[in-house]
Amino acid sequence: MNYSDTVNWMFQQLPMYQNKGKSAFKKDLTNTLKLSAHLKHPEQKFKSIHVGGTNGKGSTSHMLASILQEAGYKVGLYTSPHLKDFRERIKVNGKLVSKQFVIGFIKRNKSFFESNNLSFFEMTVGMAFDYFAKQKVDIAIIEVGLGGRLDSTNIITPELSIITNIGYDHMQFLGNTLQAIAGEKAGIIKPSIPVVIGQTQQETQPVFKAKANTTNSNIYFADQLVKERYESDLKGNYQAHNIKTVIQSIETLRKLGYKISNSYVKKGLQNVFKNTGLQGRWQILQENPRVICDTAHNKEGLSYTMSQLVTENYNKLHIVFGVVSDKDLVGIMPILPKKAIYYFCKPNVQRGLDAEVLKTVFNNNGLRGNAYPSVVEAFKQAKKVATKDDLIYVGGSTFVVAEII
Repeated sequence: MNYSDTVNWMFQQLPMYQNKGKSAFKKDLTNTLKLSAHLKHPEQKFKSIHVGGTNGKGSTSHMLASILQEAGYKVGLYTSPHLKDFRERIKVNGKLVSKQFVIGFIKRNKSFFESNNLSFFEMTVGMAFDYFAKQKVDIAIIEVGLGGRLDSTNIITPELSIITNIGYDHMQFLGNTLQAIAGEKAGIIKPSIPVVIGQTQQETQPVFKAKANTTNSNIYFADQLVKERYESDLKGNYQAHNIKTVIQSIETLRKLGYKISNSYVKKGLQNVFKNTGLQGRWQILQENPRVICDTAHNKEGLSYTMSQLVTENYNKLHIVFGVVSDKDLVGIMPILPKKAIYYFCKPNVQRGLDAEVLKTVFNNNGLRGNAYPSVVEAFKQAKKVATKDDLIYVGGSTFVVAEII
């Protein structure tokens, strides 16, 4: 199989959450542990940082990687989902895993995957861990896929665990209250391993404190401890929260003996895009008209991007918007600006919500616009209609952004 055959084969293996949703979610770590043993426990051969939370874990992971790279470490970075190419999920010092490695890894282990019915995500986690071990990285930043306690990544014993914040997302798996969701995310807190919490929230603080107490872990709430402000090349206003989480994490790593000077911190934060290739976070794609895309896709994430959007200068606002079918539309509609022209579209994944359905719900709630057969068509129409003084925002789902970047 060549590279595209290999990736297509992976996508077709047992449910893949990004396409299918709930049916792809596995309720235990049995398969991942089996795979780890089969691969001779690669996750034990490198140091790691585990990053979970509802929003901001991708940005936080990339910022940390950028700073550690500037400080001279060889850094593995595992994140999900990808925007364009599967290999974006697995990087070392910002460089994508090679196509040859992907092909070879699947070829070597295909019969094991098939006989054990491994999911796409389980295979990918195994591939990342195997790659980082073979590359002899100094440290790897491992982003949780979904939840924490039962996530395939949760077989590592990291140097540090990070939980950015807790919001209402993926409730069909993680629970209907912030406390329940926090309980699942807190599953990445390990015995005697420090944990940094990005945002203090009344409902979740006791959950994290109780877990840290049980595991005898030092716990740090970044928003209470970090006072200094730092700039980054990631320009979303919401990055201020993520930056605090990163700064506290670096402080904690220093206590563990990592050599990371303040100048590396500043340089790392200013060069996230260059060092790691992160895309889709308040990304300005063009001017005249200005086009901004952002992968925010739940109530908390969208409330930050929308409050920033309305501070921009523009004549008319055009919003290209699509979601997946399990999104809480009732929760997100009040956040979205009524004074805008909407271009409704369905992201090209199985669980994308039909554009006509989205249009009907939004139109009935005072958000006006038309439905289009694809994201590309919706975006094309917005660019056709917009004048140079207008603004186009593209978002609602990571998968919408992926199609126009």
